[in-house]
Amino acid sequence: MLAGDDTQSLKRTPLYALHLDALHLARGGKMVPFAGYDMPVQYALGVLKEHLHTRSAAGLFDVSHMGQIELRAKSGKLEDAARALETLIPQDIVALPPGRQRYAQFTNESGGILDDLMVTNLGDRLFLVVNAACKDADEAHLRAHLSDACDITALKDRALIALQGPKAEAALAKFCADVTTMKFMDVAELSLDGLACIVSRSGYTGEDGFEISVPADGAERLATALLGNPNVLPIGLGARDSLRLEAGLCLYGHDIDTGTTPVEAALNWSIQKSRRNGGARPGGFPGAPAILSQLDAGAARLRVGLRPEGRAPVRENAPLFEAADSAEPIGTVTSGGFGPSLNAPVAMGYLPAALAVRDTVVFAEVRGQRLPLRVAAMPFVPNTYKR
Repeated sequence: MLAGDDTQSLKRTPLYALHLDALHLARGGKMVPFAGYDMPVQYALGVLKEHLHTRSAAGLFDVSHMGQIELRAKSGKLEDAARALETLIPQDIVALPPGRQRYAQFTNESGGILDDLMVTNLGDRLFLVVNAACKDADEAHLRAHLSDACDITALKDRALIALQGPKAEAALAKFCADVTTMKFMDVAELSLDGLACIVSRSGYTGEDGFEISVPADGAERLATALLGNPNVLPIGLGARDSLRLEAGLCLYGHDIDTGTTPVEAALNWSIQKSRRNGGARPGGFPGAPAILSQLDAGAARLRVGLRPEGRAPVRENAPLFEAADSAEPIGTVTSGGFGPSLNAPVAMGYLPAALAVRDTVVFAEVRGQRLPLRVAAMPFVPNTYKR
């Protein structure tokens, strides 16, 4: 999850000073290198309690390392920007209404995933949020393919914070009552504490909540104001990872990558009928033949949820076997750890389609032992999105 960087020149988000103030390093807070940034992995409270606090109240996450990009059609027509972006992703952006966002993937010529991202229709432009480790490559990819049709602007002067949990709405409503009318995947341009923000009702935890794009020079002020609410605590990358794992959400570079198609990753739901065979605008994106074929005929392997039958967590890269005495692995765990909400270990991985059936038992090799896991439905913890 938190692969370290060797570089001595780590970048800092606009909330770096606030992290140091909140971390109480001598009492257990930790900063770690992540995607080229110096980021908080946990505060003094610790990963377990931070996780459970987010599930019961509200957690504030710094995700400013993510990339934020705007696309504007040179013609001035939003539809032209949407059609241009559709040449790089399998999702329907033309039909995306203003004030709504959609999950998408940049794909390569073999159907693999270059990155996953969120795309928002802001009426006069498209707003993209991409992964930190991929943001430079994503910007270059957009410029290489869309510069003739679109003006592409990387928003380097904005921070991104996520307020997640059942008390997130009440906390944010103190700054703008309009957020109470927003539904899951709604997006609005709102003033929060006098700052011009882009607010989406979404997140990466499975909980109700918001992601807030805020001018970098006002990010610390807004975060401090939100943390003034006793229900809101700062949460680090460790709990962010355990929350997304319980929610069955993919982590790029682990559960999905350039060798994984959206269909193999069980992301079929993200590809609208209009972009499939028989739809209004089928194909036309990199890797379309492979992806459309898998949508029609199925993929040879699939991402599945896994519940270890014991108490021991099964971590990423553990090989999976069909039987306790099988010689050859049939798959691999891509994410795994302890689920604090479940008080039990959970994992995700890839299995042959014939075995990717709920309640199938497979075995993971951990420190020379074969441990049983059962294929399980995801999310492991029911989501609480406001529909």
